[in-house]
Amino acid sequence: MDQKNHILIVEDEEDILELIRFNLEQNGFVCSVAGSGEKGLKMARLRQPDLMILDIMLPGIDGHDVCKLLKNDPETQDIPILMLTAKVGEDDIVHGLNIGADDYVTKPFSPKELVARVRAVLRRNIVAGDKEPSELIYKEIVINPGRREVRIDGMLENLTYTEFEILLLLIRHPGLVFSRSRIVDEIRGDNYPVTDRSVDFQIVGLRKKLGPAGKYIQTVRGVGYRFKD
Repeated sequence: MDQKNHILIVEDEEDILELIRFNLEQNGFVCSVAGSGEKGLKMARLRQPDLMILDIMLPGIDGHDVCKLLKNDPETQDIPILMLTAKVGEDDIVHGLNIGADDYVTKPFSPKELVARVRAVLRRNIVAGDKEPSELIYKEIVINPGRREVRIDGMLENLTYTEFEILLLLIRHPGLVFSRSRIVDEIRGDNYPVTDRSVDFQIVGLRKKLGPAGKYIQTVRGVGYRFKD
C-alpha cells in the first residue's frame, strides 16, 4: 500500500481532529482537514481523497448527508468513507452503512484501532479494483463463483441461492460490516423474496452448512454481519 495515501478528515471537534491527524501523519499518511460538512464536501469534490474520515455530528450538513451526497455523485461515489459515531449510536451506524459508508469507528476510539481501520478499508478497495480470481479461498473454504460451488475441506456443500450469495458477498469483503438492509440490496434479484428478517434465518442456515467454518461469519450486534478479516 502506498504510505502517502491522502486522507480527508471531517471533524468539528478540534481536539479529536488533531488527534486523528497526528496519528495518521505519524503512520505516513497525508492529511487534509475540514471542520464542517459543507467544507468537507467542497474539498472532496475539489481533490478526491483516497479515504474520508467523516464525523456524523457536524454543524450544518451532518455526516450522513455528506456521505449520501458523495455516494450519489458519480464523480465521488468511489471515495471510501469511514464514519465516526458515538458509542451508543447503533442506528447511526446502520444508517451510515446503508447509504454507502465503508466502515465505522465508535467514539471514544484508540488511535491504533483507527489507523488499523483506515489501512483495512484502503486494502479492501485495492483488492476490489483487481480482477477477481476464478476461485476465492479462505482457509478451508473454496468458492468458485462461475460454477456456483462451495467446498469445505474439499467437500462440496449444497447451498441455496441466497446462502451462496450472502457467503460470496461477505467473503469478497473481509472485515467489512454489512447491515441486513444492505445485504438485501446487494443480493436480491428481480422478484426474489429477501427481507431484513430473513437474512438472520439465512445466516443461521449458512453457518450450519459450513460447520466449524461458520465461525468466520461474525455477528456485529445491532448492525449486521461481516466475514472475519
